[in-house]
Amino acid sequence: MFNKITLATFIFILTLASSQAQQLSQTIRGAVIDKVSNATLPGANIVILNSEPLLGAASDLDGNFKITKVPVGKHTLKITFLGYKELTLPNVIVNSGKEVVINISLEENFVQGKEIVISGKQDKSKTINEMATVSARTFSVEETQKYAAAVNDPGRMASSFAGVISSDDGNNSISIRGNSPTGLLWRMEGVEIPNPNHFSAPGSAGGGISILSAQVRANSDFMTGAFPAEYGNAMSGVFDIKLRKGNNEKAEYTLQAGFLGLDAAVEGPFKKGYNGSYLINYRYSTLSILGKMGVGVGGGSTDFQDLSYNVFLPTKKAGAFTLFGFGGLSSQKFEAEADSTKWKESYERYSSEFDANTGAAGITHSIILGKETFLKSAFVASLAAQSYKESKLNDEYVNLDRHNEISDQGKFTLTSTLNHKFSSRHSIRSGFIVNRINYNVKQIAYDEEIDATRLYLEDKGNTYTMQLYAQSNYYLTEALSINTGLHYFQLALNNSISIEPRASVKYEINKSQAISFGYGLHSQLQPIGVYFAKSESEKVTNRNLAMSKSHHFVASYDRMLSESMRMKVETYYQSLYNIPVSSDELNSFSMVNVSEGYIADPLKNKGIGQNYGLELTLEQFLKRIIIFCFQVLYMIPNIRVPMVYCAIPVIMAIMH
Repeated sequence: MFNKITLATFIFILTLASSQAQQLSQTIRGAVIDKVSNATLPGANIVILNSEPLLGAASDLDGNFKITKVPVGKHTLKITFLGYKELTLPNVIVNSGKEVVINISLEENFVQGKEIVISGKQDKSKTINEMATVSARTFSVEETQKYAAAVNDPGRMASSFAGVISSDDGNNSISIRGNSPTGLLWRMEGVEIPNPNHFSAPGSAGGGISILSAQVRANSDFMTGAFPAEYGNAMSGVFDIKLRKGNNEKAEYTLQAGFLGLDAAVEGPFKKGYNGSYLINYRYSTLSILGKMGVGVGGGSTDFQDLSYNVFLPTKKAGAFTLFGFGGLSSQKFEAEADSTKWKESYERYSSEFDANTGAAGITHSIILGKETFLKSAFVASLAAQSYKESKLNDEYVNLDRHNEISDQGKFTLTSTLNHKFSSRHSIRSGFIVNRINYNVKQIAYDEEIDATRLYLEDKGNTYTMQLYAQSNYYLTEALSINTGLHYFQLALNNSISIEPRASVKYEINKSQAISFGYGLHSQLQPIGVYFAKSESEKVTNRNLAMSKSHHFVASYDRMLSESMRMKVETYYQSLYNIPVSSDELNSFSMVNVSEGYIADPLKNKGIGQNYGLELTLEQFLKRIIIFCFQVLYMIPNIRVPMVYCAIPVIMAIMH
């Protein structure tokens, strides 16, 4: 016992001595820009609060800043610039393994000469999209890592928010304010993308696990109702994912092993003196590794791998170009054993094979046109391809086909957004989104009535969607702002059209309290395969289905109870109509109850629905945690992998 305690004490003293002898530090750097026009702001002051001695820097002519020798841990940054609202960024995490690179957006203060302070709220109550004033919040990469059972997955993390629940414990599909999980819109870098999840079913918005690694994501927005006018084809919520840029000053490498798999990332500059950078991340699943080693998990084989990247290529006069994308391959296979003595359940007769491959690759172009105008355009090619085959062994061990489904949906997207600031009071944003959709869908399934398989849906072709939008943000006074907009949505397949007004008002009672009201009419297409369902006579029955629609009304009260505690109350009402329901009056089926898959029944737009509720959120932000740790660095050529162990758990383990 004495030896165990002595060893524990030695390790603890060694830990303290090591932490005192070497103060680990890192660099915080980035750029300061105007929130609307994206123009750089030279001369902005950035300081780290409560640092001794005081650490800080000023942005240079290009808006860039750098603060060196920042101790590891959590810090709060204060940013000031003449004519702009002061900004405080809390909970900036600095670790020894990687530089912290952040882009800071400041909002112009139209009341010149008077200081307006917004403190302690930026990462929680203020969204990246300044047009979103109700039912919206920013979520950080740190949150997806810290939330219980989130496993770095935005979908699972969001189920911890008020009004959001998981619709299936087996995947990350979420139901927002009572809506179907299919009502969620995914965007990346301002462009609509296919469902970015492994093992995603046709027509779904979720899956087994996110394809997008935490290594490539930046702080992003999540919205649960009354979205601004730029968002279309969504009824329940929006994930607006942002990607971070790679380090443009030095190469960095990250290798980590976790429950999901091996994750490797590489980032760095192309050459010295050029602000361009690259960031590439690859992940290979733990289940795949175990399968290769002959270790079976769950009676079948489950495999997935993914790749994400973001390449930033600025020019001197032609603006900046970005190449970005992601891709994920996932599959599950189960093989029935041809031995009836081992069949304890009926499902053990069945063999199945499911493949889900998803990806998108795009290029964006951003350019500042004068001091007050910013134009961003993008072209993206994407693909979501799923297939499922199922067969059943009969008593003679002959495989009988039971299900064969194919869903291939490719998309070419062209979009452009113009931001213009008329004055410090008034700014507008307008743009268009054009999609060419190529589809190939087929579903053959077993029909018990005829004791054979039959064709439920099949079609191959292409169609277009067009979206136009315009929105305006205007400050009537220092505290009162109003956002109005209009969204136009058209499907060429059947020429269905939706014209959708949007509006919101926000009033800041004081520095710690605000109330908001929002309204929006929103619409959504049906999953592509639903339009091509065939009756028994093999006639297309659903081609002329209109879009589902919903009126959103929201009232919100937001208050900072203290520097580290926030309370938010929201009440909402949603009126749904044009919902596809069964054409059979005796059948109660409705599309609002569908979470995935293509429905082959004849449908009509006669359904209605209501969602209403009251949400209360109370958040306590972490301020300071002191844990004595020691760090061991395993050195691999050009790769630095930190392995951190906490002293107290080690001591407890030794003394046990």
